[in-house]
Amino acid sequence: MKAPIAPQKAQLLEIHGHERIDNYYWMNDRENPEVIAYLEAENAYLKEVMKPTEEFQKSLFEEMKGRIKEDDQTVPYFKSGYFWYVRYEKGGEYPIYCRKKESKDGPEEIILDVNQLAEGKSYYQVGGTSTTPDQKILAFASDEVGRRIYTIWFKNLETGEIYSEFIPEITGNLVWAADNQTLFYSKQDPETLRSYRIYKHKLGTDVSADELIFEETDEEFSCMVHKSKTEEYLFIHSESTISSEMRFLKSDQPTGEFQILQERIPFLEYAADHFGEFFWIRTNENAQNFKLVKTPVSAPKKENWTDVIEHRPEVLLEDFDLFSRYLVTQERINGLTKIQIKPWEGESFTLKFDDETYTAWISTNPEFDTDILRFGYNSLVTPSSVFDFDLISGEKTLLKQQEVIGGYDHSLYHSERIWATSADGTQVPISLVYKKSLFAKNGQCPLLLYSYGSYGYSMDAYFSSNRLSLLDRGFAFAIAHIRGGEDLGRHWYEQGKMLNKRNTFTDFITCAEHLIAEKYTSPAHLYAMGGSAGGLLVGAVINMRPELFNGAIANVPFVDVVTTMLDESIPLTTGEFQEWGNPKDLEYYDYMLSYSPYDNVEAKVYPNLLVTSGLHDSQVQYWEPTKWVAKLREMKTDQNLLLLDTNMDAGHGGASGRFNALKELALEYAFLLMLEEKRA
Repeated sequence: MKAPIAPQKAQLLEIHGHERIDNYYWMNDRENPEVIAYLEAENAYLKEVMKPTEEFQKSLFEEMKGRIKEDDQTVPYFKSGYFWYVRYEKGGEYPIYCRKKESKDGPEEIILDVNQLAEGKSYYQVGGTSTTPDQKILAFASDEVGRRIYTIWFKNLETGEIYSEFIPEITGNLVWAADNQTLFYSKQDPETLRSYRIYKHKLGTDVSADELIFEETDEEFSCMVHKSKTEEYLFIHSESTISSEMRFLKSDQPTGEFQILQERIPFLEYAADHFGEFFWIRTNENAQNFKLVKTPVSAPKKENWTDVIEHRPEVLLEDFDLFSRYLVTQERINGLTKIQIKPWEGESFTLKFDDETYTAWISTNPEFDTDILRFGYNSLVTPSSVFDFDLISGEKTLLKQQEVIGGYDHSLYHSERIWATSADGTQVPISLVYKKSLFAKNGQCPLLLYSYGSYGYSMDAYFSSNRLSLLDRGFAFAIAHIRGGEDLGRHWYEQGKMLNKRNTFTDFITCAEHLIAEKYTSPAHLYAMGGSAGGLLVGAVINMRPELFNGAIANVPFVDVVTTMLDESIPLTTGEFQEWGNPKDLEYYDYMLSYSPYDNVEAKVYPNLLVTSGLHDSQVQYWEPTKWVAKLREMKTDQNLLLLDTNMDAGHGGASGRFNALKELALEYAFLLMLEEKRA
């Protein structure tokens, strides 16, 4: 079967006196039968090429599924008189939301069985959930397409009835006021999908009567509504990439007017919580790595902010949690997370962790008056774990560790952190894991190098039972902690965005070169992987240094950067200007054009490539990966594999359900292992 060849229909794109010809611009129309036919042809081609691996894919799927505890549940947490948890049943794709009143040993109440709601649907996802303070009504948001456009439904938890009343086309963000009748929710622009309006709905009234509470008119900002930990305040949080603005209202006064906490100022970011007579605020005011301040609720403006934790250039303040007797912070030092406990009276101390590379985080702690801190921990070799830490005795109790069915012996695997030196002298960390018995530093071991590198999202070392299917077949797995993430602090992010974006790509290349030089692998056995903005990373890197890799996987990749960022009708574009730049400015246009994967495809040899996409993707529109593949087919000079897998029933996150997604992963693993087998 020959690869599909997309028709070329020249479209002239001109700005700043510069002309581009886009032969595949016509693919920007999901209603066009010719577009659907091309996507189906690509899917058929992929199926034919991968047909020899079909049985292997099935076995990989069963293998990965077999490691998952099917009748599993989360650790219950106590809030509002109930222990809350989510569980799964054997054979069930979707979660079951449950609670028990007052005691963990009490009778179970199922508040939402998503398996029942999803029955007969090709895609189903529950977004936000919220119960009224009196615990009688559940509001939940559902998406049946994968485009992250939700509908709010209401369920009577006393009778089990799901009301006919519903609110369509919302973001999935919702919260109840204290009166048990008023629901606040956010709504997106129908064209750009930017969350831009906050509405108020009174239970039992027609949605057409819902009151518009707030509209975010700045197209670079989006907004959401949430509650303080005390549940005494409702917050409307407006945010762009570089600026924040919050409004607040007592939750028992839903008919009142929201007041501004602090007006937006360019480059001032802040996020607030409430405790006592103060708002507690994490902010970057004169603090690149953020600091913690407090301010009186009665006079919350910036001039009244008082430092609680001053700025520390070497420490990134990531998060904080408030208790009646403690302040707990999540911090990042030298690329690793730390959890620090500061009693309101007494000396501070830090939780200690043993792994060389790991992830730790403050978990769900809804209660104030407690001496128990719940936190999470995992590493490349340690399954995800939930602990309770006694803040008085210092005793740490493991409540639950992810169970790997069939057994897992962490001593068979080795994780480490190494550093690569970029061309400008920057030290870039790499987290690495492999199975000891199958690995040798001789340059012959296959290695999958993964990263993201955008929006300040830190890509921490994490455990994956699915990854064992690669490790147990001789693959090493590495995470490149490249600039564009926030792995080493705020400066790490700022050095990998806007006019510094190319550092993201060169850092990844530096990591690849270092792994090759140190004989962890070689170009014949090295593979790159990334998704969304990480797919942009993959696309840019294989344009710049294709000879470093035998293969690459780009999941839902953002690859048509210039055209997308010039089209403000596309979801997310305007809110992204402070991440990538606005190409209507010539300086940014030229810079983005220098790395945009689609615009830099050349007539040369490319690695084997698997690209995934979702027809209903709201984050990266399906036509970006589709156009990219079509152009690569047109121009590349090799016979290496080029495959496009479009999920016709899903969006950015791929298939819904905990097992369906494993089929997509099985395809990706089969692709890598097939390439490696050909090298053998």
